[in-house]
Amino acid sequence: MSGKKRNTIEGEFALIDRILKPLAAGIPAALGLTDDAAVFTPSKGNDLVLTKDAMVAGVHFRESDLPGDVSRKLLRVNLSDLAAMGASPVGYLLATFWPEDLPHNWIERFAEGLALDQAEFHVGLMGGDTVRTSGPLSLSLTAIGEVAMDKALRRNGAEEGDLIVVSGTIGDGALGLMAAGEQLSHLDPTHQEYLIDCYHLPEPRLALGQALVGKATSCIDISDGLIADIGHLTEQSRLGAAIEWAKVPLSDAAEAAVQSDKALIETVLTGGDDYELAFTLPSDRRDDLVKLAKEGGVPLTIIGEMVEGEEGVRVKQEDGSDMPLTTRGWQHF
Repeated sequence: MSGKKRNTIEGEFALIDRILKPLAAGIPAALGLTDDAAVFTPSKGNDLVLTKDAMVAGVHFRESDLPGDVSRKLLRVNLSDLAAMGASPVGYLLATFWPEDLPHNWIERFAEGLALDQAEFHVGLMGGDTVRTSGPLSLSLTAIGEVAMDKALRRNGAEEGDLIVVSGTIGDGALGLMAAGEQLSHLDPTHQEYLIDCYHLPEPRLALGQALVGKATSCIDISDGLIADIGHLTEQSRLGAAIEWAKVPLSDAAEAAVQSDKALIETVLTGGDDYELAFTLPSDRRDDLVKLAKEGGVPLTIIGEMVEGEEGVRVKQEDGSDMPLTTRGWQHF
């Protein structure tokens, strides 16, 4: 893990030693962050799974967000990608682009957040890079996982008639962003707090993803929005999807928001930031859902099915008609 500039208040290497090196303690592959790269050997019979996500202040998180919340979300969204592939996490690489005027106290709180989630998810820092920048605060994390050889969950294996299943509840992340921006101030404060917590600290469904290996025909995590991400399954599997709005699971807080403003239904379906898993399962394995929910530690809900001869995702309203949507989900460009 190297520094790129010397004329900082605290030298980059001193910063690494004091704040970041403790995050690599007990991770043999990190080599104590003293070399140019990490050295890691996957377990016999396993494939490596690698994923990377980046976050930019003002785009992916609010500049007023607590640094520990920012770091924990950065790690968790990457772990969610591993969950969607059925992988077990083993470590991560971190690149940070600190603005020149960023207080070192902010960086310390950022590292403390990572330490909390390292303990919870049994991962550690393997290496990375730190640089100073004149631009916005930017962060990039690469998560590394393992899954049995040739068993990684993919997006392209769904078949006609497969059930579409989601974990947890949908819409809390997008509504949480609105609540954090004081756009849902009419809701009960307890509901607002719940939604904001969901936005800041999504729960990567690692246990569920691992339980789905060899059972689910396709899988994805819901980051860009339920409709957009199921759309990725339909595109890769060359099928269509029909889901029923009435079956989409909502938290009490999301239900209260939707009841107060029906326009928020579209936010729930397309807003993203949930990081729940959406997967397909053969219809004759419906009874497996009880066991999968127990193994994954999260409720599972059937919301629709994959259909032949169609493209994209249709959302059926309670009267059976198709729900009109003005957007399909988050667009990166």
